[in-house]
Amino acid sequence: SWGMGDLGDLGELTAWAGRALGAGFIQVNPLHAAVPGAPTDPSPYRPSSRRFPDPVHLRIEDVPEYAHAVHGPGGERLRALPERAARLREAVLEKGELIDRDAVWDLKREALELLCALPLGPGRQAAYSDFLAEQGQALEDHATWCALAEVYGTDWRNWPAGLRDPRSPQTARARAGLMDRVDLHCRLAWLTDSQLTAAQRTAREAGMPIGIVHDLAVGVHPSGADAWAQQEYFAAGMSVGAPPDAFNARGQDWGLPPWRPDRLAATGYAPYRALLRGLFRYAGALRIDHVMGLFRLWWVPQGLPPTEGTYVRYDVEAMLAVLVLEASRAGAVVIGEDLGTVEPGVRERLRERGVLGTSVLWFERDWDGDGRPLPPEAWRADCLATATTHDLPPTAARLTGEHVDLRDRLGLLARPVAD
Repeated sequence: SWGMGDLGDLGELTAWAGRALGAGFIQVNPLHAAVPGAPTDPSPYRPSSRRFPDPVHLRIEDVPEYAHAVHGPGGERLRALPERAARLREAVLEKGELIDRDAVWDLKREALELLCALPLGPGRQAAYSDFLAEQGQALEDHATWCALAEVYGTDWRNWPAGLRDPRSPQTARARAGLMDRVDLHCRLAWLTDSQLTAAQRTAREAGMPIGIVHDLAVGVHPSGADAWAQQEYFAAGMSVGAPPDAFNARGQDWGLPPWRPDRLAATGYAPYRALLRGLFRYAGALRIDHVMGLFRLWWVPQGLPPTEGTYVRYDVEAMLAVLVLEASRAGAVVIGEDLGTVEPGVRERLRERGVLGTSVLWFERDWDGDGRPLPPEAWRADCLATATTHDLPPTAARLTGEHVDLRDRLGLLARPVAD
């Protein structure tokens, strides 16, 4: 396999887990498109776009054009790439090195550019044309940003003035001049969507009642494709975060621009609806990161610490209605990450609309009594029960206490480390 866990692996894992173990679902990190670069931003929760998946997850061998190209004229370049991929795997699996995601993408990009240069057969061309028509302006914007980023860098705020507006004449001319690269990025989005759809289909055919649980990050990178293409919906000069709490006494600034509630309402929540509809295309369930953001978000003004932020409210009835409607249309489950600072009534309103919560082993304690762990039968119902989340220390670090030393070195503890 070309990747350190690609979409082909995901499909095979779901087939095995469903048939051999009787598993009901597999949960994955967000597969949103990352901001490219050297190095690429490693966090799946700070993506360039939540509307399109990242082609770094593609299994190259499963691209239909691969079998013909690797054995055809010029196929020697493709035949040489798996050996380089094997060296990357060996470095991680046998030498204990970290996954070099940039090297993985360099390898896959080289192969994909070779494959996407090949003409499509009639059936494949028809399917691709249908995908382009279905995705429309959103895909054109995403592919245009990707093409422009290759020329001008990955922060659109530093591009020439005319290109900072996705609807400007300058952007239209630049798109026409870069049409080959724009088409490449459209093709990559199509291939990734196809493999994600196939993975979910494999899961359901293996007997999984849910299949793959995808993850929706709370926001996007301020320099990325969505922030450029949809900038009228984002609050300039603001960032999403969290107020000071027991987890972090200094509060948090996640560096993600928030959606403007007034602009969402003015469009009938069209951007939010389209985002959800795209993710439900290949999800048996969707986990909503920081689901409290449907109610309110902690906005932090640029240049100020998180302690100087404030809550901004959203129309929760509208946000929940759109979420439940799109989930119902897709026949999918919704899981809310309702952890951290949760105002009274939030969990009850989510439960009323059929949105599941999240219960974490470390937090399920008798807080009103002796503080000891609760037995499983005392946990709240209608939740995804889990040992940990991406926001918490790895379980091994928690058991050894290593996470306390790390937080001390980062200056995050409000009391002496010995306590």
